[in-house]
Order: sequence, then C-alpha cells, then structure tokens
Amino acid sequence: MKEKLTSENREAIVSYRMERAYETLKEADYNTAGGYYNASVNRLYYACYYAASALLLNHEIEAHTHNGVKTQLSMHFVRTGQLSIEHGATFSLLFEKRQAGDYSDFAYCDLALVNMLRPRAEAFVNAIKELIK
Repeated sequence: MKEKLTSENREAIVSYRMERAYETLKEADYNTAGGYYNASVNRLYYACYYAASALLLNHEIEAHTHNGVKTQLSMHFVRTGQLSIEHGATFSLLFEKRQAGDYSDFAYCDLALVNMLRPRAEAFVNAIKELIK
C-alpha cells in the first residue's frame, strides 16, 4: 500500500514538476534550433505531461500511465470547463505525435508542426500553472 503524501511533500513535487515543465519547453527550443523536430515534439509533449501530472497531484487525482493522465485531465478539468477544450486538444495531439514519434516507423515532424505546437504547449503549461495557484 502506498503511503499518502504530506501536503508539504505534495507541494514540493508539484512545484518540481512545474519547473520541469518549463525546463522541458527550453529543451524543445534547443532541439528545434538543431533541426531535431521529432525530439522537439517529444519535449513539448513532456512539458505538458509534467504540468498535467502536477495539476492532478495538486488535486490528489491518481493516474499511473500517460493515457491515465490524459483521461483524468479530460475528465476532471476539460469536461468541467476549468481547462479549455483547446488546451485539452493540444495535450491529446501532442500525446499522439509523441506516441507516433517514439513507436512508429517513418514518423516525421517538421518545423511547421513544431512552430504550431510550441506556443500551444507553452499556453497549456501556463494555464495549468494558473489552475494550481
């Protein structure tokens, strides 16, 4: 049986995950500058994933898989209107692109896709930050 986190530990982990989200956006920029667009999309997804998992933890909502994070985020925040449908769509699209990039042959992301997703990913992370406040 897992031990319940103290509120101090939970806050520390939430804070760490949000820091990690912002650092990972920078990693995406680094990969984009180098022409590594699949890696950039991967980093954009993980930036959003870290933020989403921070939000769920902040509300004591458990998710044990990437798909679980996506499902719980949709159920508790998108469907309730706390997080916009656009932000939910951004996370879902990044989830799909990351899955394809990691597990499919011949998956290809280009600069146009990264340029479309980068501001959406940052807006997602910022929206999560506001929900955590």
